[in-house]
Amino acid sequence: MTDVTIAYRKKRWGWTLLAVLVLIFLLSLLLGRYPVPFITPPSLFWNDPRALQLLLHIRLPRIIAAFLTGMVLAAAGTVLQMVFRNPLVDTGFLGVSQGAGFGASLAIVALGGSPAMIQLCAGLFAMLGLGISYFFARRIRLGDWILRLVLAGISVSALFSAGGSVLKYMADPLKQLPDITFWLMGGLWSITWPDVIQILPVTCICLVVMYLMRWRLNLLAMRDETIFSLGVSAGRERLVLLLAAVTGTAVIVSKAGLVGWVGLIVPHITRRLLGADAQTTLPGSMLLGGIFVLLGDNAARTVLSGEIPLGIITSFFGATLFLFLLLRGGVSVKRK
Repeated sequence: MTDVTIAYRKKRWGWTLLAVLVLIFLLSLLLGRYPVPFITPPSLFWNDPRALQLLLHIRLPRIIAAFLTGMVLAAAGTVLQMVFRNPLVDTGFLGVSQGAGFGASLAIVALGGSPAMIQLCAGLFAMLGLGISYFFARRIRLGDWILRLVLAGISVSALFSAGGSVLKYMADPLKQLPDITFWLMGGLWSITWPDVIQILPVTCICLVVMYLMRWRLNLLAMRDETIFSLGVSAGRERLVLLLAAVTGTAVIVSKAGLVGWVGLIVPHITRRLLGADAQTTLPGSMLLGGIFVLLGDNAARTVLSGEIPLGIITSFFGATLFLFLLLRGGVSVKRK
C-alpha cells in the first residue's frame, strides 16, 4: 500500500474508534438492571425522579471512571511495551500492580480496612513498587538498563505477591479475606462523583504527558546505541514517560482494584489496526482501551443480577483475544 493509502486507513480507523466510543458511552447510560432490566427507556428518566438520580449519581460517574480506567491502562501498556521493546510488558512487570495489591491487603488486615485507607495504601505501594524496582535496577550489573529494570521489576513483583499471600493467610476468613479477594478481582461498583473528582486531575495530567511525548516513543523504542547517536537523552525521557504511566496506573488501581489484561492486549490490537507508529498507536490505544473497559463494565453490571467483578471479565476476554493474536502471528512491536 502507498503512504497515502496507509494514512487514509489510519485516519479512518481513528475516527471509527472515536465514533464507537461515543456510541458505547451513550448506550452505557441506558444499560442496567434498574428500574427495568438491561435497557432503560430514555423517557423513563424524565418521568421517574429516582431513575434520573440513578443516571446522574450512579451510572454517569461509574461510566466516566470506566472510560478513564481503560484509557490510562491502555496508554501505560503502550508506553511500557515500546520503551522496553517487549510486547509482553505491562505495569505488572514493574511491581506496580502487585504493590497495589499488597498495599490494599495490608490496609484491610492491619489498618482497619476503610475505603480511604485501602485507596491510600494501594496508591502508595504501587508507586513504591516502581521505586524499589528502579533502586535495584541501578545496582544490578547484568545486561543493559532495560533488561536490569525488567529483571528487578519481576523480582519485586514476586516479593509483593508473596507478601500478599502471607496477608491473606493472616486475614480473618469470614470478613477480611473476602474483602481482599473482591478488591483483587477489580471492580467499579463503589465509584461515586467524589472518586471521579479525585482521580480526574492526576489521570488527565498523566494522559496529556504521554500523549505529548508519543512521538518520542518511536525513538525510545530503538536500541540505546542508536538513540545515543541521535543525541537523545534517553534516560530522562524514559523516566518521565514511566512516571506518567505508573502514576496514572497507581491512581486508577487505588480506586478500581486490579483490572488485568487491558494494558497488555489493547496495544496489540491497536497496532494491528493503526500500525506501530506511536503517534497514532498511543491515542488509538486510549480510545480502544476506553471501549474495552466500558464494554467489560457494562457486562459486569447487567449480565447477572449480582455484579461480576470487572477484573474477571477483562481477564477472560483479554486472554481470549491474546490467544487469537498469537495464533494469527499478531504480537509484535516492530514498526511497519
